[in-house]
Amino acid sequence: MEATEPQQAVGASQSANVSPDSKTTPPKPIHSLVVDTGPLIKNEPPVSTLLAQAHELYTLPSVISEIRDAATKSRVETTLLPFLKLRNPKPESVKFVTDFARRTGDLEVLSRPDLHLIALTYELECERNGGDWRLRSTPAQKGLNGKPPAREKQDGDEETTTEQTVDDQAGAEDEQNQEETNISEDIPEAEQGAQEQPTIQQETVTQALDNLSLEPSALPTADTAPDDAATASTKAYEEEADDDEGWITPTNLKKHQAKDQLSAPEQPIQKLLQAALLTSDFAMQNVALRINLNLVSAGLARITRVKTWVLRCHGCFQVTRDTARQFCPRCGQPTLTRASATTDAAGQARVHLKKNFQWNNRGNVYSVPKPVHGSASGKKNKSSGGGGKNGWGRDLVLAEDQKEYVRKTADQRRARQRDLMDEDYLPGILTGDRSGGAPGRIRVGAGRNVNSRKR
Repeated sequence: MEATEPQQAVGASQSANVSPDSKTTPPKPIHSLVVDTGPLIKNEPPVSTLLAQAHELYTLPSVISEIRDAATKSRVETTLLPFLKLRNPKPESVKFVTDFARRTGDLEVLSRPDLHLIALTYELECERNGGDWRLRSTPAQKGLNGKPPAREKQDGDEETTTEQTVDDQAGAEDEQNQEETNISEDIPEAEQGAQEQPTIQQETVTQALDNLSLEPSALPTADTAPDDAATASTKAYEEEADDDEGWITPTNLKKHQAKDQLSAPEQPIQKLLQAALLTSDFAMQNVALRINLNLVSAGLARITRVKTWVLRCHGCFQVTRDTARQFCPRCGQPTLTRASATTDAAGQARVHLKKNFQWNNRGNVYSVPKPVHGSASGKKNKSSGGGGKNGWGRDLVLAEDQKEYVRKTADQRRARQRDLMDEDYLPGILTGDRSGGAPGRIRVGAGRNVNSRKR
Protein backbone atom coordinates (compact mmCIF):
# COMPACT_ATOMS: atom_id res chain seq x y z
CA MET A 1 0.00 0.00 0.00
CA GLU A 2 2.84 2.39 0.81
CA ALA A 3 4.40 1.80 -2.61
CA THR A 4 1.17 2.39 -4.56
CA GLU A 5 0.09 5.63 -2.87
CA PRO A 6 3.00 7.74 -4.24
CA GLN A 7 2.34 6.31 -7.71
CA GLN A 8 -1.30 7.31 -7.46
CA ALA A 9 -0.28 10.78 -6.36
CA VAL A 10 2.09 11.13 -9.33
CA GLY A 11 -0.61 9.88 -11.71
CA ALA A 12 -3.11 12.33 -10.26
CA SER A 13 -0.64 15.21 -10.67
CA GLN A 14 0.05 14.22 -14.28
CA SER A 15 -3.65 14.03 -15.08
CA ALA A 16 -4.16 17.40 -13.40
CA ASN A 17 -1.43 18.87 -15.59
CA VAL A 18 -2.81 17.37 -18.80
CA SER A 19 -6.53 17.97 -18.35
CA PRO A 20 -6.45 21.82 -18.42
CA ASP A 21 -4.68 21.80 -21.80
CA SER A 22 -7.27 19.49 -23.27
CA LYS A 23 -10.05 21.63 -21.91
CA THR A 24 -8.57 24.91 -23.14
CA THR A 25 -8.29 23.71 -26.77
CA PRO A 26 -11.83 23.96 -28.19
CA PRO A 27 -13.02 21.31 -30.67
CA LYS A 28 -13.09 22.17 -34.35
CA PRO A 29 -16.66 23.06 -35.47
CA ILE A 30 -16.27 21.78 -39.06
CA HIS A 31 -15.12 18.35 -40.16
CA SER A 32 -14.91 18.65 -43.98
CA LEU A 33 -14.65 22.14 -45.52
CA VAL A 34 -14.83 22.66 -49.30
CA VAL A 35 -12.99 25.85 -50.33
CA ASP A 36 -13.76 27.92 -53.44
CA THR A 37 -11.27 29.88 -55.56
CA GLY A 38 -12.23 33.32 -54.18
CA PRO A 39 -11.14 32.71 -50.55
CA LEU A 40 -7.88 31.15 -51.79
CA ILE A 41 -7.01 34.17 -53.92
CA LYS A 42 -8.00 36.78 -51.31
CA ASN A 43 -6.48 34.77 -48.43
CA GLU A 44 -9.67 35.28 -46.39
CA PRO A 45 -9.69 33.51 -44.01
CA PRO A 46 -5.94 32.86 -43.60
CA VAL A 47 -4.46 29.38 -43.56
CA SER A 48 -4.09 29.29 -39.77
CA THR A 49 -7.81 29.98 -39.30
CA LEU A 50 -8.81 27.27 -41.77
CA LEU A 51 -6.63 24.69 -40.03
CA ALA A 52 -7.93 25.71 -36.60
CA GLN A 53 -11.61 25.49 -37.56
CA ALA A 54 -11.76 22.44 -39.87
CA HIS A 55 -10.42 18.90 -39.64
CA GLU A 56 -10.12 18.36 -43.41
CA LEU A 57 -9.90 20.82 -46.32
CA TYR A 58 -11.12 19.86 -49.81
CA THR A 59 -11.04 21.52 -53.21
CA LEU A 60 -10.96 20.63 -56.91
CA PRO A 61 -7.80 20.14 -58.96
CA SER A 62 -9.17 22.65 -61.48
CA VAL A 63 -9.44 25.33 -58.76
CA ILE A 64 -5.66 25.42 -58.37
CA SER A 65 -5.23 25.78 -62.14
CA GLU A 66 -7.67 28.73 -62.19
CA ILE A 67 -5.21 30.89 -60.20
CA ARG A 68 -3.30 32.93 -62.78
CA ASP A 69 -1.31 35.25 -60.51
CA ALA A 70 2.20 33.90 -59.93
CA ALA A 71 2.54 35.28 -56.38
CA THR A 72 -0.87 33.98 -55.31
CA LYS A 73 -0.27 30.59 -56.89
CA SER A 74 3.10 30.20 -55.15
CA ARG A 75 1.55 31.21 -51.82
CA VAL A 76 -1.25 28.66 -52.18
CA GLU A 77 1.12 25.90 -53.30
CA THR A 78 3.56 26.47 -50.42
CA THR A 79 1.25 27.26 -47.48
CA LEU A 80 -2.12 25.65 -48.20
CA LEU A 81 -1.63 22.92 -50.78
CA PRO A 82 0.05 20.47 -48.33
CA PHE A 83 -3.10 20.54 -46.21
CA LEU A 84 -5.61 20.41 -49.10
CA LYS A 85 -7.18 17.22 -50.40
CA LEU A 86 -7.80 17.40 -54.13
CA ARG A 87 -10.89 15.44 -55.13
CA ASN A 88 -13.36 15.37 -58.01
CA PRO A 89 -17.05 14.58 -57.40
CA LYS A 90 -18.83 11.59 -58.88
CA PRO A 91 -20.94 11.98 -62.04
CA GLU A 92 -24.11 11.17 -60.06
CA SER A 93 -23.50 14.10 -57.71
CA VAL A 94 -22.75 16.46 -60.60
CA LYS A 95 -25.96 15.41 -62.37
CA PHE A 96 -28.04 15.98 -59.22
CA VAL A 97 -26.62 19.47 -58.64
CA THR A 98 -26.99 20.39 -62.33
CA ASP A 99 -30.65 19.38 -62.39
CA PHE A 100 -31.27 21.21 -59.10
CA ALA A 101 -29.60 24.40 -60.38
CA ARG A 102 -31.61 24.20 -63.61
CA ARG A 103 -34.84 24.16 -61.60
CA THR A 104 -33.79 27.11 -59.43
CA GLY A 105 -32.73 29.17 -62.48
CA ASP A 106 -29.06 29.49 -61.44
CA LEU A 107 -27.60 27.15 -64.04
CA GLU A 108 -27.00 29.90 -66.59
CA VAL A 109 -24.75 31.86 -64.20
CA LEU A 110 -22.86 28.88 -62.71
CA SER A 111 -19.64 27.66 -64.26
CA ARG A 112 -18.48 24.07 -64.39
CA PRO A 113 -16.11 24.38 -61.37
CA ASP A 114 -18.95 25.98 -59.37
CA LEU A 115 -21.22 23.02 -60.04
CA HIS A 116 -18.44 20.57 -59.17
CA LEU A 117 -17.74 22.34 -55.85
CA ILE A 118 -21.40 22.11 -54.83
CA ALA A 119 -21.47 18.48 -55.96
CA LEU A 120 -18.38 17.72 -53.86
CA THR A 121 -20.02 19.28 -50.80
CA TYR A 122 -23.18 17.25 -51.48
CA GLU A 123 -21.14 14.07 -51.78
CA LEU A 124 -19.22 14.68 -48.53
CA GLU A 125 -22.47 15.50 -46.73
CA CYS A 126 -24.00 12.18 -47.78
CA GLU A 127 -20.87 10.27 -46.78
CA ARG A 128 -20.53 11.86 -43.35
CA ASN A 129 -24.23 11.68 -42.39
CA GLY A 130 -24.96 8.26 -43.87
CA GLY A 131 -27.28 9.46 -46.64
CA ASP A 132 -29.18 12.52 -47.85
CA TRP A 133 -31.78 12.46 -45.07
CA ARG A 134 -31.15 16.11 -44.08
CA LEU A 135 -31.13 17.46 -47.66
CA ARG A 136 -33.78 18.35 -50.25
CA SER A 137 -34.25 16.67 -53.63
CA THR A 138 -36.25 19.46 -55.33
CA PRO A 139 -36.40 23.24 -54.80
CA ALA A 140 -40.16 23.14 -54.07
CA GLN A 141 -39.77 20.53 -51.31
CA LYS A 142 -40.89 21.95 -47.95
CA GLY A 143 -39.44 19.35 -45.58
CA LEU A 144 -36.32 17.24 -45.63
CA ASN A 145 -35.85 13.83 -47.24
CA GLY A 146 -36.22 11.82 -44.02
CA LYS A 147 -35.10 11.10 -40.48
CA PRO A 148 -31.57 10.35 -39.30
CA PRO A 149 -30.67 6.65 -39.23
CA ALA A 150 -30.20 6.66 -35.43
CA ARG A 151 -33.76 7.80 -34.82
CA GLU A 152 -35.23 5.07 -36.97
CA LYS A 153 -33.45 2.43 -34.85
CA GLN A 154 -34.62 4.04 -31.64
CA ASP A 155 -38.25 3.98 -32.80
CA GLY A 156 -38.20 0.17 -32.94
CA ASP A 157 -36.74 -0.10 -29.42
CA GLU A 158 -39.27 2.26 -27.84
CA GLU A 159 -42.02 -0.36 -27.70
CA THR A 160 -39.83 -2.84 -25.80
CA THR A 161 -38.69 -0.26 -23.24
CA THR A 162 -42.12 1.23 -22.46
CA GLU A 163 -43.19 -1.65 -20.16
CA GLN A 164 -39.96 -1.45 -18.16
CA THR A 165 -40.30 2.29 -17.69
CA VAL A 166 -43.91 1.94 -16.51
CA ASP A 167 -42.90 -0.72 -13.92
CA ASP A 168 -40.03 1.43 -12.68
CA GLN A 169 -42.33 4.45 -12.31
CA ALA A 170 -44.88 2.36 -10.35
CA GLY A 171 -42.19 1.05 -8.00
CA ALA A 172 -40.87 4.54 -7.41
CA GLU A 173 -44.36 5.81 -6.58
CA ASP A 174 -44.84 3.01 -3.99
CA GLU A 175 -41.55 3.88 -2.30
CA GLN A 176 -42.53 7.55 -2.14
CA ASN A 177 -45.90 6.70 -0.58
CA GLN A 178 -44.21 4.54 2.12
CA GLU A 179 -41.78 7.33 2.98
CA GLU A 180 -44.65 9.80 3.29
CA THR A 181 -46.51 7.52 5.72
CA ASN A 182 -43.39 7.09 7.87
CA ILE A 183 -42.82 10.83 7.97
CA SER A 184 -46.47 11.60 8.82
CA GLU A 185 -46.20 9.55 12.03
CA ASP A 186 -43.38 11.75 13.35
CA ILE A 187 -45.01 15.04 12.33
CA PRO A 188 -47.37 15.75 15.32
CA GLU A 189 -44.56 16.25 17.87
CA ALA A 190 -42.72 18.59 15.55
CA GLU A 191 -45.94 20.47 14.77
CA GLN A 192 -46.62 21.08 18.48
CA GLY A 193 -43.16 22.61 18.92
CA ALA A 194 -43.63 24.69 15.79
CA GLN A 195 -47.02 25.97 17.01
CA GLU A 196 -45.60 27.01 20.39
CA GLN A 197 -42.84 29.15 18.88
CA PRO A 198 -45.03 31.72 17.06
CA THR A 199 -46.99 32.49 20.27
CA ILE A 200 -43.79 33.39 22.12
CA GLN A 201 -42.68 35.59 19.28
CA GLN A 202 -46.00 37.44 19.16
CA GLU A 203 -45.80 38.24 22.92
CA THR A 204 -42.33 39.68 22.61
CA VAL A 205 -43.39 41.80 19.65
CA THR A 206 -46.41 43.24 21.52
CA GLN A 207 -44.25 44.18 24.52
CA ALA A 208 -41.77 45.94 22.24
CA LEU A 209 -44.58 47.92 20.59
CA ASP A 210 -45.95 49.07 23.97
CA ASN A 211 -42.55 50.43 24.98
CA LEU A 212 -42.25 52.57 21.86
CA SER A 213 -42.63 56.37 22.25
CA LEU A 214 -45.24 58.17 20.15
CA GLU A 215 -43.86 61.71 20.48
CA PRO A 216 -44.33 64.03 17.46
CA SER A 217 -40.58 64.78 17.37
CA ALA A 218 -39.74 61.17 16.75
CA LEU A 219 -38.49 60.37 13.28
CA PRO A 220 -40.38 57.90 11.12
CA THR A 221 -39.08 54.39 11.67
CA ALA A 222 -38.27 51.78 9.02
CA ASP A 223 -41.70 50.18 9.50
CA THR A 224 -43.62 53.34 8.55
CA ALA A 225 -44.03 54.54 4.91
CA PRO A 226 -41.33 52.54 3.07
CA ASP A 227 -44.00 50.14 1.81
CA ASP A 228 -45.89 53.00 0.16
CA ALA A 229 -42.70 54.33 -1.39
CA ALA A 230 -41.76 50.87 -2.67
CA THR A 231 -45.17 50.31 -4.20
CA ALA A 232 -45.10 53.76 -5.80
CA SER A 233 -41.64 53.14 -7.26
CA THR A 234 -42.64 49.75 -8.63
CA LYS A 235 -45.76 51.26 -10.24
CA ALA A 236 -43.69 54.03 -11.79
CA TYR A 237 -41.14 51.50 -13.09
CA GLU A 238 -43.90 49.34 -14.60
CA GLU A 239 -45.41 52.39 -16.30
CA GLU A 240 -42.00 53.36 -17.71
CA ALA A 241 -41.48 49.80 -18.92
CA ASP A 242 -44.88 49.85 -20.61
CA ASP A 243 -44.04 53.18 -22.25
CA ASP A 244 -40.60 51.97 -23.40
CA GLU A 245 -41.84 48.83 -25.15
CA GLY A 246 -41.87 50.57 -28.53
CA TRP A 247 -38.58 52.41 -27.94
CA ILE A 248 -35.00 51.17 -28.11
CA THR A 249 -33.36 51.72 -24.73
CA PRO A 250 -30.07 50.42 -23.27
CA THR A 251 -32.07 47.76 -21.40
CA ASN A 252 -33.77 46.26 -24.49
CA LEU A 253 -31.07 46.98 -27.09
CA LYS A 254 -29.92 43.37 -27.35
CA LYS A 255 -33.50 42.15 -27.69
CA HIS A 256 -34.13 44.45 -30.67
CA GLN A 257 -30.83 43.50 -32.25
CA ALA A 258 -31.79 39.84 -32.03
CA LYS A 259 -35.15 40.59 -33.70
CA ASP A 260 -33.63 42.65 -36.51
CA GLN A 261 -30.89 40.14 -37.26
CA LEU A 262 -31.92 38.70 -40.60
CA SER A 263 -29.31 35.97 -40.53
CA ALA A 264 -30.59 34.38 -37.32
CA PRO A 265 -30.86 30.62 -37.87
CA GLU A 266 -34.38 29.24 -37.89
CA GLN A 267 -33.18 25.73 -37.04
CA PRO A 268 -31.05 24.54 -34.10
CA ILE A 269 -27.36 25.14 -34.70
CA GLN A 270 -25.33 21.97 -34.99
CA LYS A 271 -22.31 21.58 -32.73
CA LEU A 272 -20.31 19.92 -35.51
CA LEU A 273 -20.85 20.58 -39.21
CA GLN A 274 -20.02 17.37 -41.05
CA ALA A 275 -19.52 19.14 -44.39
CA ALA A 276 -19.61 22.84 -45.31
CA LEU A 277 -18.94 25.05 -48.33
CA LEU A 278 -16.85 28.24 -48.18
CA THR A 279 -17.66 30.56 -51.09
CA SER A 280 -18.55 34.17 -51.83
CA ASP A 281 -20.53 33.49 -55.02
CA PHE A 282 -24.20 34.38 -54.47
CA ALA A 283 -25.47 31.89 -57.05
CA MET A 284 -23.57 29.06 -55.37
CA GLN A 285 -24.85 30.17 -51.96
CA ASN A 286 -28.42 30.18 -53.25
CA VAL A 287 -28.21 26.64 -54.65
CA ALA A 288 -26.42 25.32 -51.54
CA LEU A 289 -29.02 26.80 -49.18
CA ARG A 290 -31.91 25.39 -51.17
CA ILE A 291 -30.33 21.92 -51.05
CA ASN A 292 -29.83 22.58 -47.29
CA LEU A 293 -26.07 22.24 -47.44
CA ASN A 294 -24.04 23.91 -44.70
CA LEU A 295 -22.71 27.27 -45.87
CA VAL A 296 -20.08 29.44 -44.16
CA SER A 297 -18.77 32.94 -44.88
CA ALA A 298 -15.19 34.23 -45.03
CA GLY A 299 -15.28 34.65 -41.24
CA LEU A 300 -16.35 30.97 -40.94
CA ALA A 301 -19.76 32.04 -39.60
CA ARG A 302 -22.71 29.96 -40.75
CA ILE A 303 -24.87 31.63 -43.41
CA THR A 304 -28.60 30.97 -43.13
CA ARG A 305 -29.94 33.77 -45.36
CA VAL A 306 -28.75 35.08 -48.73
CA LYS A 307 -29.91 38.27 -50.44
CA THR A 308 -29.25 38.68 -54.17
CA TRP A 309 -30.53 40.72 -57.11
CA VAL A 310 -32.52 39.15 -59.95
CA LEU A 311 -34.29 40.30 -63.08
CA ARG A 312 -38.06 39.77 -63.30
CA CYS A 313 -40.06 40.11 -66.49
CA HIS A 314 -43.02 42.46 -66.10
CA GLY A 315 -44.87 40.74 -68.94
CA CYS A 316 -44.59 36.99 -68.24
CA PHE A 317 -43.19 37.12 -64.64
CA GLN A 318 -40.14 35.01 -65.53
CA VAL A 319 -37.25 35.38 -63.06
CA THR A 320 -33.65 35.17 -64.28
CA ARG A 321 -30.45 35.55 -62.26
CA ASP A 322 -28.31 36.66 -65.19
CA THR A 323 -28.25 40.40 -64.52
CA ALA A 324 -26.47 41.11 -67.83
CA ARG A 325 -29.52 40.15 -69.92
CA GLN A 326 -31.64 42.78 -71.65
CA PHE A 327 -34.38 40.55 -73.06
CA CYS A 328 -36.60 38.07 -71.25
CA PRO A 329 -35.50 34.46 -71.90
CA ARG A 330 -39.15 33.32 -72.14
CA CYS A 331 -41.13 35.96 -74.02
CA GLY A 332 -38.20 37.82 -75.66
CA GLN A 333 -39.39 41.32 -74.70
CA PRO A 334 -37.19 44.05 -73.13
CA THR A 335 -39.38 44.12 -69.99
CA LEU A 336 -36.90 42.96 -67.34
CA THR A 337 -36.94 44.87 -64.06
CA ARG A 338 -34.43 44.61 -61.20
CA ALA A 339 -35.73 43.10 -57.95
CA SER A 340 -34.20 41.76 -54.74
CA ALA A 341 -34.55 38.09 -53.81
CA THR A 342 -33.79 36.26 -50.57
CA THR A 343 -33.24 32.61 -49.70
CA ASP A 344 -33.67 31.49 -46.08
CA ALA A 345 -32.44 28.43 -44.20
CA ALA A 346 -35.66 26.55 -45.00
CA GLY A 347 -34.87 26.76 -48.73
CA GLN A 348 -37.70 29.20 -49.47
CA ALA A 349 -36.84 31.70 -52.24
CA ARG A 350 -38.80 34.95 -52.23
CA VAL A 351 -38.75 37.89 -54.64
CA HIS A 352 -39.44 41.29 -53.05
CA LEU A 353 -41.37 43.59 -55.40
CA LYS A 354 -41.78 47.34 -55.19
CA LYS A 355 -44.99 48.58 -53.62
CA ASN A 356 -47.43 50.37 -55.99
CA PHE A 357 -45.10 49.83 -58.96
CA GLN A 358 -46.35 51.35 -62.23
CA TRP A 359 -44.88 50.27 -65.55
CA ASN A 360 -44.01 53.24 -67.78
CA ASN A 361 -45.24 52.78 -71.36
CA ARG A 362 -43.72 56.00 -72.59
CA GLY A 363 -41.80 55.56 -75.83
CA ASN A 364 -43.30 52.17 -76.71
CA VAL A 365 -45.60 53.36 -79.53
CA TYR A 366 -43.91 55.01 -82.53
CA SER A 367 -43.57 54.58 -86.28
CA VAL A 368 -40.56 52.60 -87.34
CA PRO A 369 -38.83 54.28 -90.32
CA LYS A 370 -38.16 52.28 -93.44
CA PRO A 371 -34.83 50.44 -93.56
CA VAL A 372 -31.91 51.84 -95.49
CA HIS A 373 -29.81 49.70 -97.75
CA GLY A 374 -26.06 49.59 -97.48
CA SER A 375 -23.32 49.50 -100.05
CA ALA A 376 -21.00 46.86 -101.42
CA SER A 377 -18.13 48.15 -99.31
CA GLY A 378 -20.18 47.84 -96.13
CA LYS A 379 -20.25 51.57 -95.48
CA LYS A 380 -23.62 53.15 -94.82
CA ASN A 381 -24.92 55.60 -97.36
CA LYS A 382 -26.05 58.57 -95.24
CA SER A 383 -26.96 60.72 -98.21
CA SER A 384 -29.68 58.31 -99.42
CA GLY A 385 -32.05 59.41 -96.66
CA GLY A 386 -34.37 57.21 -94.63
CA GLY A 387 -34.10 56.11 -91.05
CA GLY A 388 -35.80 59.22 -89.70
CA LYS A 389 -34.31 62.62 -88.98
CA ASN A 390 -30.57 62.46 -88.43
CA GLY A 391 -30.78 58.70 -89.02
CA TRP A 392 -32.15 57.78 -85.56
CA GLY A 393 -33.95 54.67 -86.87
CA ARG A 394 -31.19 53.04 -88.92
CA ASP A 395 -29.92 50.64 -86.24
CA LEU A 396 -33.00 50.03 -84.11
CA VAL A 397 -32.68 46.98 -81.84
CA LEU A 398 -36.07 45.41 -81.08
CA ALA A 399 -35.28 41.71 -80.47
CA GLU A 400 -32.45 39.58 -79.11
CA ASP A 401 -32.00 37.54 -82.30
CA GLN A 402 -31.68 40.64 -84.47
CA LYS A 403 -28.44 40.83 -86.46
CA GLU A 404 -27.68 44.36 -85.23
CA TYR A 405 -27.87 43.20 -81.61
CA VAL A 406 -25.74 40.12 -82.29
CA ARG A 407 -23.10 42.27 -84.01
CA LYS A 408 -22.95 44.77 -81.13
CA THR A 409 -22.65 42.06 -78.48
CA ALA A 410 -19.80 40.48 -80.44
CA ASP A 411 -18.02 43.85 -80.63
CA GLN A 412 -18.40 44.34 -76.87
CA ARG A 413 -17.06 40.87 -76.15
CA ARG A 414 -14.08 41.58 -78.37
CA ALA A 415 -13.46 44.91 -76.62
CA ARG A 416 -13.40 43.22 -73.19
CA GLN A 417 -10.75 40.76 -74.39
CA ARG A 418 -8.47 43.49 -75.72
CA ASP A 419 -4.81 42.90 -74.92
CA LEU A 420 -3.27 45.81 -73.04
CA MET A 421 0.19 44.89 -74.31
CA ASP A 422 -0.90 45.30 -77.93
CA GLU A 423 1.27 47.76 -79.86
CA ASP A 424 -1.76 49.32 -81.55
CA TYR A 425 -3.63 49.87 -78.25
CA LEU A 426 -4.06 53.46 -77.11
CA PRO A 427 -5.51 54.51 -73.75
CA GLY A 428 -8.73 56.48 -73.56
CA ILE A 429 -6.99 59.70 -72.56
CA LEU A 430 -5.37 59.80 -76.02
CA THR A 431 -8.25 58.52 -78.12
CA GLY A 432 -10.91 60.62 -76.37
CA ASP A 433 -12.97 57.59 -75.32
CA ARG A 434 -14.95 58.40 -72.15
CA SER A 435 -16.76 55.08 -71.71
CA GLY A 436 -14.79 54.29 -68.53
CA GLY A 437 -12.87 51.42 -70.06
CA ALA A 438 -15.89 49.10 -70.26
CA PRO A 439 -18.54 49.09 -72.99
CA GLY A 440 -21.98 50.33 -71.96
CA ARG A 441 -25.33 48.64 -72.41
CA ILE A 442 -26.73 48.35 -75.90
CA ARG A 443 -29.62 50.71 -76.54
CA VAL A 444 -32.89 48.83 -77.08
CA GLY A 445 -35.71 50.61 -78.88
CA ALA A 446 -35.90 54.28 -79.76
CA GLY A 447 -35.84 55.66 -76.20
CA ARG A 448 -38.42 57.39 -74.03
CA ASN A 449 -38.44 60.68 -75.96
CA VAL A 450 -39.04 59.23 -79.41
CA ASN A 451 -42.36 61.05 -79.86
CA SER A 452 -41.17 64.46 -78.66
CA ARG A 453 -40.90 67.37 -81.06
CA LYS A 454 -37.63 67.31 -82.99
CA ARG A 455 -36.21 70.66 -84.06
